[in-house]
Amino acid sequence: MRILARWTEGRFHYAWIVAAGVFLALLTAAGVRSMPGVLLVPLMKDLGWDRATVSFAISVGIALYGLTGPFAAAAMQVFGIRRTMLAALLLLGLSVAATTLVRSPWQMVLTWGVLTGIGSGTVAMVLGAAVVNRWFHRRRGFAVGLLTASTATGQLVFLPVLARLVEAEGWRQASAIVAGATLAVIPIVALLVPERPADIGLPPYGATEIDRSTATGGNPLQTAFGALGRGVRKPVFWLLWSSFFVCGLSTNGLIGTHLIALCLDHGLPEVRAASLLAAMGVLDLVGTTLSGWLSDRYDNRTLLAWYYGLRGLSLLFLPFSDFSFFELSLFAAFYGLDWIATVPPTVRLATQSFGDRDAPVLFGWISAGHQLGAATAAFGAGVLRGSLGTYLGAFLIAGAACIIIAAVLVGARIDAARAPAAAE
Repeated sequence: MRILARWTEGRFHYAWIVAAGVFLALLTAAGVRSMPGVLLVPLMKDLGWDRATVSFAISVGIALYGLTGPFAAAAMQVFGIRRTMLAALLLLGLSVAATTLVRSPWQMVLTWGVLTGIGSGTVAMVLGAAVVNRWFHRRRGFAVGLLTASTATGQLVFLPVLARLVEAEGWRQASAIVAGATLAVIPIVALLVPERPADIGLPPYGATEIDRSTATGGNPLQTAFGALGRGVRKPVFWLLWSSFFVCGLSTNGLIGTHLIALCLDHGLPEVRAASLLAAMGVLDLVGTTLSGWLSDRYDNRTLLAWYYGLRGLSLLFLPFSDFSFFELSLFAAFYGLDWIATVPPTVRLATQSFGDRDAPVLFGWISAGHQLGAATAAFGAGVLRGSLGTYLGAFLIAGAACIIIAAVLVGARIDAARAPAAAE
């Protein structure tokens, strides 16, 4: 790593190499988390389970994906980012491999729910926030946007290929391939990502002094709950937590899990529906990166209000469309640009409100709200579809929730909404 750092000196800061390595890890984890949307219907057909049973296993994984966040952030402070990330990738790869042996619902809950939830929850948005806070003193918003966009790129890379593999070979073979790809990332991350800039003799990007601080030590549980105790005293925590609950309710819980099934209800083949999600991933790569650039320059509260309001309108539009190529393309463009554009402003507001020490852990707790919302949508939409025979109610609820939280954000006052000078 020091040799590569010396080569980059004078060309660009090594922080961008670290960002690339973390982007790859996040991309792989995003591919794993996007698989339920492709596997929902094949699992039902192959194993003879109903929609609610499969949706429950998926919702457990989504919930743990979020609940792992604050403890993962605390573990990164105590044990180090590098060790935590490598251990999580190993767990994620092995747990996805174990899903190929599933024969009963409890096994699906254990592997696809519990184990992949913990593994992917560690290699998630909290990892991006922790890396940016440690490696970037300037352009934090842009760096967060770039790393967050890995979720969209994960869909772009994996979904169409997975849909074709599932169609041709079956869901177990597709899961085995994803497990292998996840394990292959481990040596790349180990070679490219040092623990902190000082380990290779550099200050963070945009800083002039080398930060010699080390891991804090202590108990990760105490670190996680201690930060939570300080955070819940501030109204901004509950505002960001509630908004992120709605974010999860309206993105990976609903669209990520059920969009392909919704398209199948309207006669679209699975590969074409997966391609629609992939197209949305391409657009979100642009939208989230642009959101990071905007969050360095404009009021983050206002940006969030716009994002949620526009997302709500797109969700209300989709069930009333005719699912033609034109109207689906219109939805993909409108919704795709906004998929997770909410992350950079939320990370910025958390950092500005809670400081560099507590912000990564508290963002983990805020992300837990995101995934609880996603789990609610993943399970609730499955139940509504099973009982009512349509996804209409689920989309109306998610769209209305987005518009309500947008109105709350418009009326809220956040003293720390202005970007700090260090990030300019």
